[in-house]
Amino acid sequence: MTTTDTPAFGAADRSRSNECGVTLMNNQTGQVVAEVMSQKEGVRIRILPAMIRVDGKNKIDFDYDELSEATGIEFDESAFEEVMSTHYGRMVHLDDRVLLFANPEDAAEYIGFDLVEVS
Repeated sequence: MTTTDTPAFGAADRSRSNECGVTLMNNQTGQVVAEVMSQKEGVRIRILPAMIRVDGKNKIDFDYDELSEATGIEFDESAFEEVMSTHYGRMVHLDDRVLLFANPEDAAEYIGFDLVEVS
């Protein structure tokens, strides 16, 4: 008999996934945003009946200029908030883009916290 060290069914995996992402509405704007984001390295798109998942490794950059050009409307923070329903990861809103970070340490320079070594 061989046994393996697998976690019990339903056990939480508390290791870092190095992933971040958003859920978009599956509408005309969401479809265009997903198409733009699908061209970026490390970003995965999953289209579901009522929503679109945009997931990525380490960091995702939603550039408003790219999205404005693709959608044909002025895409800004309010347009992003309208099409996005939820997110995971550290979200940073800048004037020209939204950045999502999988690890808060990577967002430290944007959100003003110092990384203090704990011994």
